[in-house]
Amino acid sequence: MSPARREGSHIVLPGLATAHSHAFQRALRGRTQRKSGSFWSWRGLMYRFAERLEPDDVYALSRFAYAELARCGVTAVGEFHYVHHQPDGTPYDDRTELADAVVRAALDVGLRIALLRVLYHRPGLGRQIEGAQRRFADARLEDALRDVEALRARWADEPRVRVGVAPHSVRAVPGPWIAEAARFADARALPLHMHVSEQRREIHECLAEHGRRPVELLDELGALGPRFVAVHATHLAPHEVRALGGSFVCLCRTTERDLGDGLPPTGPLVGAGARLCFGTDSHAVSDPFEEARAAELDERSRTERRATLEAPALLRAASADGYEAIGFGGASDEDAVVLDADDPALVGADDAALDDAVIFGAGPAAVRAVRVGGVTLDPPPPEARDAFVRVLRRLTR
Repeated sequence: MSPARREGSHIVLPGLATAHSHAFQRALRGRTQRKSGSFWSWRGLMYRFAERLEPDDVYALSRFAYAELARCGVTAVGEFHYVHHQPDGTPYDDRTELADAVVRAALDVGLRIALLRVLYHRPGLGRQIEGAQRRFADARLEDALRDVEALRARWADEPRVRVGVAPHSVRAVPGPWIAEAARFADARALPLHMHVSEQRREIHECLAEHGRRPVELLDELGALGPRFVAVHATHLAPHEVRALGGSFVCLCRTTERDLGDGLPPTGPLVGAGARLCFGTDSHAVSDPFEEARAAELDERSRTERRATLEAPALLRAASADGYEAIGFGGASDEDAVVLDADDPALVGADDAALDDAVIFGAGPAAVRAVRVGGVTLDPPPPEARDAFVRVLRRLTR
């Protein structure tokens, strides 16, 4: 069944989810493109921003990033949140102050949000915490998991909020933490998200520490399963592709392109039974249509073959599957994205192939209205933009 439908002069889609976001990184857009190097040099620039953030900055950057996503057709976001503490690593008096700021930002825009509380313990085997990493790291797993429980209790009565667990990566979290996080999430039916095999260096370090590739290790530790979301999954061996067959894979193609990560084996993952969803990640681009389209077009570049992934499946991945990946299963049908059927990108679209017209032609300019829980979202107030600009000026002085 086609997810898209025509209603008079409009094309209506179910709610669209971006399942992987780092909202504060919206401040980096256009500021890292002239720097040569790799993902790792980009990370150094990102850390310099993260080190200077104040709670009001986190709210202002997140609100603006989410307002932009909403204008582009996003109705639900999974926020992979890892800036937890003060710059010296000391927790705030309210340990979840920054996480709550992110949640408030999403609710003030009108979006649904899954706050994916990141677990981070170290920058890698044998490396010392330094700089901005102090804001990410917890000395004890039990402290981090108590934060998850505190967030769940605080937002329990808000239907637009979910909370999940997110071990950062096999570099940043030791094996016993991953295993315990998986048991914790499974016992509470929470989403479990993790960066997986984004960079080749991650694989080399995992082999050196564990004698296993990342997906092999996660399988051994009991992390994989229907609520597990492998973010990126770029550099996989064939048997790792098969192992992810019962999990989600979140592709973030605009960020992965920007960082030069590589091309994931998208077709084989789908063939193995993995369920796709998409994320804006670093907010290098805010365009849910491009994220979905890129999954197919980049796979064509990898395989030199067309039409590996068909438009209805891509649109379901961007909507219902994305919602399920962040804990909002079924809610995508309560939300809607209304497109102008007379927009130049869509005019003349064939009713028998609306999904194709949307996936391969539409963009944010076609969005006319966004509804969450039956409520049409208002445009962001000018103050949201002004606050964003003030934060940028301070951070870039």
